[in-house]
Amino acid sequence: MGTHSGATGSGAHIVWDWNGTLFHDNDAVIGATNAAFAEIGLAPITLERYRTLYCVPIPKFYERLMGRLPTDAEWELMDAVFHRHYTEHRTRCALAEGAVDLLTGWTSAGHSQSILSMYGHEDLVPLVRGFGIETHFIRVDGRTGPSGGSKAEHMVRHLGALAGTVRPARTVVIGDAADDAVAARHAGARAVLYTGGSHSRASLEGAGVPVVDTLREAVAEAQRLAA
Repeated sequence: MGTHSGATGSGAHIVWDWNGTLFHDNDAVIGATNAAFAEIGLAPITLERYRTLYCVPIPKFYERLMGRLPTDAEWELMDAVFHRHYTEHRTRCALAEGAVDLLTGWTSAGHSQSILSMYGHEDLVPLVRGFGIETHFIRVDGRTGPSGGSKAEHMVRHLGALAGTVRPARTVVIGDAADDAVAARHAGARAVLYTGGSHSRASLEGAGVPVVDTLREAVAEAQRLAA
């Protein structure tokens, strides 16, 4: 599960989230979410409202908007429509500002980094490769099971696959969702949360980890936490 290269780091390791963190895809997410909502007659949502209400697992997010959990049939329909529209919209999205410099700098400093995403593995790997950044990561893992689950078990497997190269105690997860902090804690790692993605600052601050507004600050904080 995952692509792996032979490079090893010297202790400090970053596990990057992809969507909303390294990949600035807010516009694609909102467009796809609204397409999914339209499918079952829900009104469109603004980015601000999305960032206030968004949570995982995703059916729970839909419950916040609908006042009830979607039925299995509704969830399957909305999930399919979301992914179809997201794939169309994502071609107009780019990496987060400054991401390439930060990845290059971390690698140059002799540290290691990887990607763990809940985005489908078969879609994630060519996307990372297409941006020309794949060589910075010792492992790239996307989701291989059904949509909508929690990241914690995936994080344990991801770090387990890197055992011998990476120690959880010197690992920092950088993500844009409270779920990233929960997953890090579950796996014995630290976390820094970034406000540029799918969550508002207020919803991130409840996670009990540092919250920053730029990826540059996130990397500086990761360097401090992993020391």
